[in-house]
Amino acid sequence: MTETAFNTSGTVRNAVHQIDIRSILQWLTSPAAPQPVDELPMLRSHLQALREVRVTPVQRAHALDRLYKRGMTVITRLLPSLTRDLVLPVPRKTRRIVNGVLNLLQMLADDMLALLEEPFLARPPELALWRSLQALSQQLLISHLIACPAPTGSWQQLHQTYARVRRLQVDTAVPRGASRKLQDVYYSAVLLGCAQPASLTPQEVLFLADYFERFADQVEPISTAVSATPATFWIDPARDVAACSALRNLSRPAAPLECFSCVRLCLLLRAQIAQLDAGTSASELNLPDFAGTSAGRGVLGRLATRWSDLGKRRYIRRRQNHRALLGTGIDGLWHIGKKEDPSSVNVSTWMVTNESPEGYAVMHVTGNTGVLSVGNVVAIRTDFDQNWQICLVRWALSENPEHLELGLQILAPKAVPAILAQPSHDTGTEYLRVLILPEIPKLRSGQSLVVATGALPKERDKLLLLIEGNNISVREVSRTGIEEQTGSVEIMSIESVQNPF
Repeated sequence: MTETAFNTSGTVRNAVHQIDIRSILQWLTSPAAPQPVDELPMLRSHLQALREVRVTPVQRAHALDRLYKRGMTVITRLLPSLTRDLVLPVPRKTRRIVNGVLNLLQMLADDMLALLEEPFLARPPELALWRSLQALSQQLLISHLIACPAPTGSWQQLHQTYARVRRLQVDTAVPRGASRKLQDVYYSAVLLGCAQPASLTPQEVLFLADYFERFADQVEPISTAVSATPATFWIDPARDVAACSALRNLSRPAAPLECFSCVRLCLLLRAQIAQLDAGTSASELNLPDFAGTSAGRGVLGRLATRWSDLGKRRYIRRRQNHRALLGTGIDGLWHIGKKEDPSSVNVSTWMVTNESPEGYAVMHVTGNTGVLSVGNVVAIRTDFDQNWQICLVRWALSENPEHLELGLQILAPKAVPAILAQPSHDTGTEYLRVLILPEIPKLRSGQSLVVATGALPKERDKLLLLIEGNNISVREVSRTGIEEQTGSVEIMSIESVQNPF
């Protein structure tokens, strides 16, 4: 009687598990939801159920294979809507969706590694490892997109997974159905971490991620005995951090897993920038389309300079805790420069956490931040100085919807608002608000002009400026070079045209 009851109970239990695996497979055959965000809860619940049901390794591998493909398809569909018109700090609703995506990717990465523990699984290990690396790299990418620190343990798991790849000697393998080697998947994520993603806009992060996918093979592994150069990095698999520059004053591990050089990649970057400036299209160079824009070339230029420079800080930063007001955007700074009442301009309150002669680190306290992004211009007025300093946002960090920190580089102690008259065959003369930055001895030999990115045709050298002071004056200037290109503004050096008429 007892044995019969046991058998019956076991049969019922097995039937329940069979229904569970069948329900998972049945859901996988159903059409995708119109909104990809609606599939995230079901994907996570099915992955959790698959961990708990008793099935054969082959059944588990088959279901996980399909869940992985479905999950990555959903995330690919979801990314454009998450990054389109993204503002900082990221709204609470968007961050909830992002957290759901990050949790899904973590589950996929863990479950793919768990497949390798199945002793009788007839599957080459490189596919599971490739997928785990890909899920972890996507997790890091999404964190970069919202200017949020990477999830705890992500970098360490990425490094240790690749260490396993190397032990199994499958780093140069291309699994069936994949387009890249395992080492290229790994180095794409590592290079993006080395590019200081906090200093990039979401569009620029996606651009560099695409760029590194195409050119990660330019990375050169080197010996630890090689002397450090600006473009060399080391990785410690025991630390939950991105690759560290060999020039940084940090305690290095005794035996790092990997040292690598980006010298060859820097040379390629400079060659590509020169060809783009000469008129070669991005597609001819196998570059993403964004590389053909002013902002794209600016990103590549900053990256090549950053990796080729010693990057030593010239001034000591001093911790502070005083308040400051912040105005954003060319239009906002234009009104501030005209000495208008700050209440008529979108101004928010920030806390200065540290400062140096070159800039500030600030944390948002109150007020509407407006359209704020890395690469935009802002004006800051501290409690100790009633003048508005003109700055460029160099980096941004946002750990939660209530938290936003910025790094500001001082461009000038003031700016002169002006109107740029731009003739147009279609709409007549267009008038653009611009800012003129003054000459600064020993820092800037001439004046500079701040305009919105893409506002001026590349071939237009002569510019007509209207400046309103006590009287309205008209100046014709020519641009002599580009000092900075970001996704929001272009800063160009200008000089007056002698005897323009």
